Amino acid sequence: MKSITIKGSERESVGKKATKALRNAGKVPCVVYGGDKPLHFSANELAFRDLVYTANAHTVAIELDGGDSVKAIMQDIQFHPVTDAIIHIDFYQLFDDKMVTMDIPVTLEGNSPGERNGGRLLFRKRKLSIKALPSKLPDFFNIDISKLKIGQNIDVASLLNDDFTILHPDSQVVVQVKTARTAVVEDEEGEEGEEGEEGATEEAAQE
Repeated sequence: MKSITIKGSERESVGKKATKALRNAGKVPCVVYGGDKPLHFSANELAFRDLVYTANAHTVAIELDGGDSVKAIMQDIQFHPVTDAIIHIDFYQLFDDKMVTMDIPVTLEGNSPGERNGGRLLFRKRKLSIKALPSKLPDFFNIDISKLKIGQNIDVASLLNDDFTILHPDSQVVVQVKTARTAVVEDEEGEEGEEGEEGATEEAAQE
């Protein structure tokens, strides 16, 4: 999984006055959990742009002024109710030998023949929660829908992998094509039958 570097400063004071001063200076107070003790730090709000305002999933390398570096993932974020400015972020520290839970985005590739025939493409799960070691975290799930016909679906069972555990039932539908009133029913067997009859007629005529 791709990583984003956040450069910040460790916070010595975590009181309300200090937190307010940080926000007034355009900085975001943050906490990293999961280690021996919580790590409090702050960074410029713009430093989180590529992490927050994207559909992609990333790990984070937090580089502090003192030279320390921590690997983490974002767990929770709070926005100001009026301005939408970031006011706080919680992170969870990563360890190479410790499993972590994370939401991974789902992307679709190709064009569904079922949708072309008037069916409705329903994207049920745009993110899937998984549990894995940090080194096994995928950037995304890429699903090929180029053969998805009316009435068919792709479920979690088809995405299972030994590198991680998907925290959803195997029967959970991720994407499907449902029929609609204007849908054209695909009947491959009927088409083959017509071709066979036509071929038999031609052979009879030749005889």
